[in-house]
Amino acid sequence: MNILSVTAEIFPLVKTGGLADVAGSLPKALKAHGIHTRSLVPGYPGVMQGLRDASPITEYDCLFGERAALLAGRADGLELFVLDAPAFFDRPGAPYADKYGHEYADNWKRFAALSCVASHIARGLVPNWQPDVVHAHDWHSAISLVYLKYSGDNGVAKVLTVHNLAFQGQFPAHCFPELGLPNEAYSIDGLEYYGDVGYLKGGLQAADAITVVSPTYAREVMSPAFGMGLEGVMNARHADVIGIVNGIDTEVWDPSSDCNIENHYSARTPLRRLPNRQALLNFFGLQNVCGPVFASVNRLTWQKGMDLLAEVADEIVRGGGALVVIGQGDPEIERAFLELSRRFPQRIGVKIGYDERLAHKIHAGADAMLVPSRFEPCGLTQLYALRYGCVPVVARTGGLSETIIDANDAALHAHVATGIQFSPIDAHELRHALRRTFKLYRRRREWEGLRRQGMKTDCSWHRSAARYAELYGELLSPDIRLAGSA
Repeated sequence: MNILSVTAEIFPLVKTGGLADVAGSLPKALKAHGIHTRSLVPGYPGVMQGLRDASPITEYDCLFGERAALLAGRADGLELFVLDAPAFFDRPGAPYADKYGHEYADNWKRFAALSCVASHIARGLVPNWQPDVVHAHDWHSAISLVYLKYSGDNGVAKVLTVHNLAFQGQFPAHCFPELGLPNEAYSIDGLEYYGDVGYLKGGLQAADAITVVSPTYAREVMSPAFGMGLEGVMNARHADVIGIVNGIDTEVWDPSSDCNIENHYSARTPLRRLPNRQALLNFFGLQNVCGPVFASVNRLTWQKGMDLLAEVADEIVRGGGALVVIGQGDPEIERAFLELSRRFPQRIGVKIGYDERLAHKIHAGADAMLVPSRFEPCGLTQLYALRYGCVPVVARTGGLSETIIDANDAALHAHVATGIQFSPIDAHELRHALRRTFKLYRRRREWEGLRRQGMKTDCSWHRSAARYAELYGELLSPDIRLAGSA
């Protein structure tokens, strides 16, 4: 079975968040099920630099007004198609915004070009290779399913994975005539979205199956609180919405062999982890503390609840702990954490921006990982934390509620607890969760049991990849009707 995965990010070539990790690790996991995946990605500078054995497939003299070429190649064990369109993708800054954080005005055109080429591949552009399924990820490639729908898809199945419904790709209606789609595509059953063009909304309408990244989130998106204006569409498609929890690449994230950390260790050798804690404190210039070292590796946004963490960080200092934070996002939240680091220079360390190597060091050295998200479709940070023996402290929402077992008395007694959950999601309850963490940390036997149980959790793609393989098979079998559940 051949899969064309269409994604705006793919680890390790380009990453702003969990989308890249999933797009980079799922194809590898699917190999065990006899599934061959080739991923179409934009030709960002990092992608072009990492591409190996590149060969041309075709050239475009005028792809949305620009010259472009489709290349085939490999990088880090991934088989890739790369849209080499320098006018669209050879830019400084992040994939979607310039160095000042301003979104590119032509994002609608950049990702329409990527999606249009995806539809060409699906309809037989590449000699001797034909996908059975087009698997689009998030709004950037959702419109590829719309192009397929209105151009004749030749029986190719269409899957859309929503990693976060909050990001929708909504653009002014005047963009539609330049998309090259028939007029009927701009309708309530297509791309029309509150008088604008909605890439994600169009993809949701065109997909044969919709996956979201946890069963809990699959239920949540049916409600106004989490549907982000698309709850009507999600409810209309409810029979085709399936929740599949993400996994992680357990070869990249492995404390027994991780080249990014000072000391290797495993659940059987917990004492070898201790030097990583000291190395983390040294990196941020923090003093050694008797209490737990808390960490957060997150976007500094309202969604991630980072304003709540900034509000209650004094609880960590008063309790005798330390806090390290890396991430970027809302300027006000960034400033709040920088101010905390100035107030408590020996107890709170902050780095604005994202650093993959440092993220590994933090998971290996911190005692507890804070994930106070107001909503979280799945989340990968808590899975990395489990793998590295860093106890997750999470809000009870979305995939966080499914991947972490709260350390209540019953779960601790049964030796199944893996972390600490809190709800409702507000500053008061987060403060209480921090106090629970301090108490557990002082009960060393229970804390070490919690850490070991977390490290034994299967965070791999094994089960989830099997579910994707099953889904693809259902879509391609004329005798099996997809019966997804919300």
